[in-house]
Amino acid sequence: MTTTHFINARLIDPEAGTDTLGHLTVANGIIQDITTGTAPNGTHIIDCKGRALAPGIVDLGVKVCEPGERHKESYRSAGRAAAAGGVTTMITRPDTTPATDTPEALEFVTRRANEAAPVNVVPMAALTKGREGREMTEIGFLTDAGAAAFTDCDRVVTDTKVFTRALTYARSLGALVIAHPQEPILSAGAAATSGKFASLRGLPAVSPMAERMGLERDMALVEMTGARYHADQITTAAALPALKRAKDAGLDVTAGVGIHHLTLNALDVSDYRTFFKVKPPLRDEDDRLAVAHAVAEGLIDIISSMHTPQDEESKRLPFEEAASGAVGLETLLPAAMRLVHAEIMDLPHLWRALSLNPAKRLRLPGGRLAEGAPADLVLFDPDAPFVLDRTTLQSKSRNTPFDGMRMQGKVLQTFVAGTSVFEAP
Repeated sequence: MTTTHFINARLIDPEAGTDTLGHLTVANGIIQDITTGTAPNGTHIIDCKGRALAPGIVDLGVKVCEPGERHKESYRSAGRAAAAGGVTTMITRPDTTPATDTPEALEFVTRRANEAAPVNVVPMAALTKGREGREMTEIGFLTDAGAAAFTDCDRVVTDTKVFTRALTYARSLGALVIAHPQEPILSAGAAATSGKFASLRGLPAVSPMAERMGLERDMALVEMTGARYHADQITTAAALPALKRAKDAGLDVTAGVGIHHLTLNALDVSDYRTFFKVKPPLRDEDDRLAVAHAVAEGLIDIISSMHTPQDEESKRLPFEEAASGAVGLETLLPAAMRLVHAEIMDLPHLWRALSLNPAKRLRLPGGRLAEGAPADLVLFDPDAPFVLDRTTLQSKSRNTPFDGMRMQGKVLQTFVAGTSVFEAP
């Protein structure tokens, strides 16, 4: 394989917390050397011209709609979107039709991903059969088949006995359980966060306390079982103290947040714009800022796209009836750059949440800019301005709330195992 030498690169190392100019050599799909010296003879040279070179994004919680809803997103289209967005590893969700809840279904996912996607795909499996919350899946067999974690996605397991048994069994295998912290009765049917705006718009709403209540329950069960636990999305200031107490107590707990909750707020819904309808609903500005600072401080560990494709027919409906979710694979990087330009965090801290922490939590080798690490890399210009046009997105579904917005941060090239899988035109 060709040896590639990146010169004049702004190296973003989330593990060391550094942002420095230097060179990087890749051979046989592995980072071989990081230096400020000259390129070895006979290497393929890429002049980065002072642009940022960072570990590829590890996106935890991507929905690909195969099987069942391939018209919304396939592994081929999602893989192209990921490459264009600097995402080198997709951690896929099991909320497919039917659910990914058996070793056979997981084998299908792995085979399709290997055939069609130019990036790494690591599947998760359902925690309960059919994601119905009544009977846990065969966690041991699914782990052997390659499941990276177990989750029922946005469906809360309401039966505490079932959830406790699943946590206990997962702990015995060292498996990670990912849950959606919401009190399900309070949050049922909600389309907005409670407050003046929701009242004026006449939208069914949920209090931010529903998230805190759901997290408090889960933390009690994690304390009882000793399981490895990850909260998929923490979006409110009210939930942060419970998360901090759990971490201070030494529980094996991490938390994530979707990029839309970090960069948008409830007022962006405006006149019932359904592309801004996500789950949980967008929060008030105070919550958004509190969560963004929690990421900067390390209390919230992971930022993800929560990529959820929905077709036009699902979104072009009255707000209450419209499907929840937004695509995010291609907009994750430029949207996340808003946090850097707002001086909430620097690039190494941002990349810790986008790449290093999800890789560590899933026990994957990526997310690092170090000798011996996989050469999964993204070359990007953090300051390049552009106006997003959703018709240019690679996803089959183009339900993005960022359509028409001015953004900064362009992916120039994406590499998986040292091979270029995307280059900006």
